[in-house]
Amino acid sequence: METKSFAELGLSPKVLAAVQAAGYTDATPIQTAAIPVAISGRDVLGIAQTGTGKTAAFTLPMITRLESGRARARMPRSLILAPTRELAAQVAQAFEKYGVNHKLDVALLIGGVSMDDQVKKLDRGVDVLIATPGRLLDHFGRGRIMLMGVEILVIDEADRMLDMGFIPDIEKICKLLPPRRQTLFFSATMPPEITRLVETFLRDPLRIEVARPATTAKTITQKFRFCASSEDYDKREVLREMIRGENVKNAIIFCNRKRDVAVLHKSLLKHGFNAGALHGDMEQSARTATLDKFRSGDILLLAASDVAARGLDIPDVSHVFNFDLPWQSDDYVHRIGRTGRAGKEGASFSLVTTEDLKLLKDIEKITGEAAVWSGDEPTEQDWADAGKRRRSRSGKPPARGGRSAPGRESGRPERGASRPERGPRADHTRPDHSRPQHAQHQHAGPDQPGAEQPRVERPRADQPRADQPRRDQSHPDQPRRDSRGRGEHRTPRPADTRHAPRTDRAPQPDTPLAASLKQQPSNAQPHAARKPQRSADGSAAGGSAVAGGFAENVPAFMRKPSRPVKTASE
Repeated sequence: METKSFAELGLSPKVLAAVQAAGYTDATPIQTAAIPVAISGRDVLGIAQTGTGKTAAFTLPMITRLESGRARARMPRSLILAPTRELAAQVAQAFEKYGVNHKLDVALLIGGVSMDDQVKKLDRGVDVLIATPGRLLDHFGRGRIMLMGVEILVIDEADRMLDMGFIPDIEKICKLLPPRRQTLFFSATMPPEITRLVETFLRDPLRIEVARPATTAKTITQKFRFCASSEDYDKREVLREMIRGENVKNAIIFCNRKRDVAVLHKSLLKHGFNAGALHGDMEQSARTATLDKFRSGDILLLAASDVAARGLDIPDVSHVFNFDLPWQSDDYVHRIGRTGRAGKEGASFSLVTTEDLKLLKDIEKITGEAAVWSGDEPTEQDWADAGKRRRSRSGKPPARGGRSAPGRESGRPERGASRPERGPRADHTRPDHSRPQHAQHQHAGPDQPGAEQPRVERPRADQPRADQPRRDQSHPDQPRRDSRGRGEHRTPRPADTRHAPRTDRAPQPDTPLAASLKQQPSNAQPHAARKPQRSADGSAAGGSAVAGGFAENVPAFMRKPSRPVKTASE
């Protein structure tokens, strides 16, 4: 596709002066094709690989169209949706650079920063609103923003929106916008879900495709390094060897997991490298500060997750290293696209283990190029074992930190290994309530090392435990209290009579006076006489102790009726 100078694209004089002041004279292919159409007000579907200048392709025509008009409070005139905070901040910087001759109010709605400052800008009115989908819907749900005045909608990195699960949010936002608007839609790839989104919300768009989807720039030298070991510490050693062996000016090192980014960053610092880290769990202020240091050259190596793989314009990145091959082959194109931008030379090196060979096949398929190896190539046996991962005893793949020893993840010893011996507990009188009682007996160490653990049976439900007091047994020196906290005026009944079933209860007399004259002992139980009950301490419950007590001489109308006690037979 032919290219033109910016003076031939129909930009306003103020915008053209800002572009020339930034040092640009000729437009890229995507800019040449998209800018005139966007200025005319027609919908645009732009498909181009990363690093081709898509941000300026929609920023410049938007500034030209927004020169006339004025924003109203809480009603932005244009809306730009970006998948990540870093990409949204980069778009805001582009508006500051190209809109230097304009008085456009720009607001940035991203997570990790104060919402009060964002609300103040919205109340004053903004011409350009740049937001991530989640924070925008948060403000809309709180009634702080109205979207019926949006004239231009831009969706940047739409395929990344799909990967991050933002498509439902995008659909919801598009339904809140006025139907008569201009939509500029940019994506590096066109999966079926993105195609459906385009057919739903774009009106007769002009399709501009300057490169085959998911292709890499020809200015990037791509090489792969095979690692026979899958252990992360071996991969880190190979990575350090490659960094020292190459003429690395600065580099971005990509990992699949955020925790691996932190480990790699710590390892690089330990071995004397000037490195920083960037991943999604960091505070927004720390992420912004790290990117600024990397752009300025204060940090030479940046260990990052895929949060830095899309849309970030970091000039003069000489190398990109893939510590892990990405799980999605499309992400490989975006990762290495951080180098070799705007026609400059760049290099990418990717570490490949036996487990990653299947992912490498997918990358070769989408790029249409065979892998070029740096060092020894994988053997036929390695290709035969491609995609196979050693599984732990729990049936799950081991953690990325390396193949763990059997039983390390599940906390169980290796099969055939003896359990470590435990010493006797220091305090047997205070049970550990952090685990069940039966576990305490089973794990209590033997008196002598190597002694066999005796089998301890669990008590039945109706049998009280020796180390716990009964629920209804009071201290002999303390009076029993009712539910209102008032003490009773009678001697507590022995514990064994509470648990013994009462089978010889006499019928109630007609009058309380008859009950007081009858004075029948409550422990006159035929079967209890033959088989006395045992209390918790093992002593027999005698009848004399009860018969001589004061409790049996209390009239029936003053007695508190006893509750029936459940026995084991019940």
